[in-house]
Amino acid sequence: MIRSHNCGELKLADVNKKVILSGWVQKIRNKGFIIWIDLRDRYGITQLVFDEKRSPKKVFDIAKNILREFVIQISGHVIERESKNDNIRTGSIEVLVNSIEILNPSKTPPFTIEDISDGGDELRMKYRYLDIRRNKIKENLIFRHKVTMEVRKYLSNNGFIDIETPYLIKSTPEGARDFIVPSRMNPGEFYALPQSPQTFKQLLMVGGIDRYFQIVKCFRDEDLRADRQPEFTQIDCEMSFVNQEDILNQFENLISHLIKKINNYKLDKFTRMTYDQAMREYGTDKPDIRFEMKLADITKNAKGFGFKVFDSSESIIGFPIKKAANYSRKEIDYWINWVKQPQIGAEGIVWIKYNDDKTLKSSVDKFYSQDVLLKWMKTFKANPGDLVFILSGELKKILKQLGELRLNIAQKIGLRDPTVFAPLWIVDFPLFKYDEVSSRLLAVHHPFTSPKEEDIKILKDNPEKVRANAYDLVINGNEIGGGSIRIHDSKLQKEIFKLLNLSDEEVDEQFGFLIDAFKYGAPPHGGIAFGLDRLVAILGGEEIIRDFIAFPKNNSGRDSMIDSPSKIKKDQLDDLGVKIKKHLK
Repeated sequence: MIRSHNCGELKLADVNKKVILSGWVQKIRNKGFIIWIDLRDRYGITQLVFDEKRSPKKVFDIAKNILREFVIQISGHVIERESKNDNIRTGSIEVLVNSIEILNPSKTPPFTIEDISDGGDELRMKYRYLDIRRNKIKENLIFRHKVTMEVRKYLSNNGFIDIETPYLIKSTPEGARDFIVPSRMNPGEFYALPQSPQTFKQLLMVGGIDRYFQIVKCFRDEDLRADRQPEFTQIDCEMSFVNQEDILNQFENLISHLIKKINNYKLDKFTRMTYDQAMREYGTDKPDIRFEMKLADITKNAKGFGFKVFDSSESIIGFPIKKAANYSRKEIDYWINWVKQPQIGAEGIVWIKYNDDKTLKSSVDKFYSQDVLLKWMKTFKANPGDLVFILSGELKKILKQLGELRLNIAQKIGLRDPTVFAPLWIVDFPLFKYDEVSSRLLAVHHPFTSPKEEDIKILKDNPEKVRANAYDLVINGNEIGGGSIRIHDSKLQKEIFKLLNLSDEEVDEQFGFLIDAFKYGAPPHGGIAFGLDRLVAILGGEEIIRDFIAFPKNNSGRDSMIDSPSKIKKDQLDDLGVKIKKHLK
């Protein structure tokens, strides 16, 4: 027997029991005549006692030479602890050791394996297997397991069938860049790793599997951020004989169930908001609605007063910050400099203080009277004591800038409470967007998204005004998932491909199998995919997904632990029929 108990379960009721424990050495406290060692495993910590008088001499001598992170096995008797530790579950007892075996010694780790470590991100990523020993990462992975199991149970109990779809598929021109896999048995031909199981889940609907789900790895070769990885996990779902309302209700119930079960937090009915409203009021299609600070447009009431910055701008938009009129000039300058960062790209901020005595002080007093500024305050729905920030310029740019500014101010002043959950559905997205680079329409979601039924009549003449029968779920300012009602009519699907400037040959080559399948009685269907990594992070009170993934990539898409991606040998490339101009091996 390697262990009779784990390191997190012994208590006062176990006093006098003979036990065998195994684990890693967390801490050592050597007083010369007595040694305490904290032994750690996945379940917790148990304090071991090596006493010069009570422990065998051989055992005591071995204990003197043990170092942190040694893997050891001990046997001994549980005794009551004199100085109890209420911070751990086993804090009322300790184990007096009478035998010990070093199962494996350890080098000194490159960083301390503590809740608060001295290792930087890159160092901890290089030694991720050590990082996983820390409570923070270990508990995050256990938390992810708990969420995943609840998802599986809920969907299974609601009639969804878990079906695997292929990983080696066909590359398609739409969406993000594919990861490409050369085929040795078919020289000159390539597989692609799936960005999602989209076409396969639609084919399952054609096949009569009316409720499908899969917790599945997906791959996108795109630029990375803290909340994005080149490989990520989706909760992928599809349903037949449903409309948008059916899907929203079904998955509201899933999210409500998860948040109640995992966080013991009861949600009210989910807010619904159109894409246009979200952009107009929050500057983003993934707004955090836990706080107000809504945008308001004062363009009509701010031009023509001699302030050239406003007079030459397409749009003038701002938002109020509650109870912030007492901000110092230094605090305001912090945000002015913040918006000037290259990643934000604004020229500056016009500010107005609406003082408690109802007077107004602004950075544009030279151009605008108190009466004009007061009209603006009404538009912003600002109250005495509030501060208003205003940006001007090209509409699309300043909406994005204001959305970022609003979010970061809220974060800094403590309005983004991770224990509060505010989900909402964003609906009525545009079906298409015009791409200036390629001079053609692109699908906002993907080419299988159905247009709103009432907009089909304007599809040919005014495609950019057509709304998609699509929906995104946003929680606390983070896009958690998205989906749509799919096109199940082959004629409509062909019309969409035509608007996307795909020739009949391209459509047949890329999607012929799907178009053919639709001819054999495709049911009305739709679905949704949730980003599991991001959902778990939000439920865990974080927004950075990396700490909830066992072996994540860094912001350059590299795994610094196994040094991947890496070059491969020339004979492997030759075997695959792949030639590159420069190859170092």
